[in-house]
Amino acid sequence: MSVFTLGAAEREAELVPELAALTERHRAACLPYQRILDATGAAPPYRRLTDLPWLPVRLFKTHELRSVPQEQVFRVLTSSGTTGQRPSRIYLDREAAAAQTRMLAATLRVVLGERRLPMLVVDSRSVVRDPALSARGAGVLGMMNFGRDHTFVLDEQGRVDAEAVKGFLARHGGERFLIFGFTFMVWLCLRELGADLSQGVLIHSGGWKRLAEQAVDNAEFRRRLADECGLAEIHNFYGMVEQIGTVFLEGPDGDGLYCPDFADVVIRDPETWQEAPHGVPGLIEVVSTLPTSYPGHVLLTEDLGVVRGVDDGAWPGKRFEVLGRLPRAEARGCSDTMGQG
Repeated sequence: MSVFTLGAAEREAELVPELAALTERHRAACLPYQRILDATGAAPPYRRLTDLPWLPVRLFKTHELRSVPQEQVFRVLTSSGTTGQRPSRIYLDREAAAAQTRMLAATLRVVLGERRLPMLVVDSRSVVRDPALSARGAGVLGMMNFGRDHTFVLDEQGRVDAEAVKGFLARHGGERFLIFGFTFMVWLCLRELGADLSQGVLIHSGGWKRLAEQAVDNAEFRRRLADECGLAEIHNFYGMVEQIGTVFLEGPDGDGLYCPDFADVVIRDPETWQEAPHGVPGLIEVVSTLPTSYPGHVLLTEDLGVVRGVDDGAWPGKRFEVLGRLPRAEARGCSDTMGQG
């Protein structure tokens, strides 16, 4: 069953009451959140998504924000952060952890299908062996749940292992298989292989900064991988640990990122904080019904984006593009360089 079914108006009508109820639930359960809402004068009724009070995503680096008792915390997730910076800390109880796993699977199933596919990982196995798991390692480990016969494109020294890939393609090259990697590493390593990856479904994510420096945009990325590797099925995604389980997935045509039915985006003018008109860049606000154990359901990110269309693409709802980080905002430092973790 697809999670890309709701048009923009229907989605807003469904999400607003759910998110309004979550706002009041978190107000009652999380004292720091209650103080923030009281200080900003946020109060119901909330009639539109834009009426809901947002939190700056950076607050999760500086405040302990949880809406469940300490003894019910099942897992604490941390963001990558930059060297010397405090990471975000996200508190999940069992219910929230199960929901984020289930909804991530439902989102990716739309493009991967029901069965686990043979999987090429554009990284080194060492990235998932490190006891202090990096954000990159956690991303790889999370995606490995959707594959089988995991084969790593890079050896332990970070060099392309052409023989391993050759063996994988001998076993699986004639059937659909999954490829996952961070965007810059995919660009760097897959083209070097000179292999036929035409049966592959590529899922990729992460910073575009290094590619932008090489004047490679999304259209060029897709075109070159199609020409050089035969890759026709490519899906970028946008997500963050502060709203774990919610990913905004690129449509089959590469025409933008789409929101699953339980989430949406608002683009806000960074000067006025009002909603920016479609086609006008601003700060991305992400909303999701999944954060039930911490008040992360309405977050203002430090990323710039723009709505490219509404109910006019391969899937219904808003179709948007991420343009990069807000100037002077702290870099996340997750995957722009192969040496970083």
